[in-house]
Amino acid sequence: METKTAEDLSLGFRNAMSRLAGAVNIVTTDGPAGKAGFAATAVCSVSDSPPTLLVCLNRNSSAYKFVVENGVVCVNTLAADQEQLSSLFGGKTPIEERFAAGEWNKLETGSPVLTGALCSFDCQIRTIHDGGTHDILICDVRDTVVNTGEEALIYFKRAYRHI
Repeated sequence: METKTAEDLSLGFRNAMSRLAGAVNIVTTDGPAGKAGFAATAVCSVSDSPPTLLVCLNRNSSAYKFVVENGVVCVNTLAADQEQLSSLFGGKTPIEERFAAGEWNKLETGSPVLTGALCSFDCQIRTIHDGGTHDILICDVRDTVVNTGEEALIYFKRAYRHI
């Protein structure tokens, strides 16, 4: 059996992960460090007692220092008609343009909550763990908003899909 190089293994991993469908989220923060946000599919539940989410954040993200310094996030799960927002928050668009494209409210933590998102989880970051190129945020849910949207935006095989 041939041993794969680190590059081959990394490419194979990325290709395999493209087959793992994920909800598209806009993760936002606001506080003393300022306002920021990024698009993410690496979000999942940890527990409902207490309500806890796991969020992965790339250390090279423009939002990284804001999230870590503020210590709070809101995970906004996008509806099918919010694809444009994901593109804005997933690219190099200036922060003010990102937020200008949506309508936002605030809950307990002060992180921006997207109006019309399928659901939003207002969170305080409990712990941050080293995950290589990313940090793993364990987040305590302080409040939630659930809207009536029927269609979700997901990312699968390197493209947006609606379900």
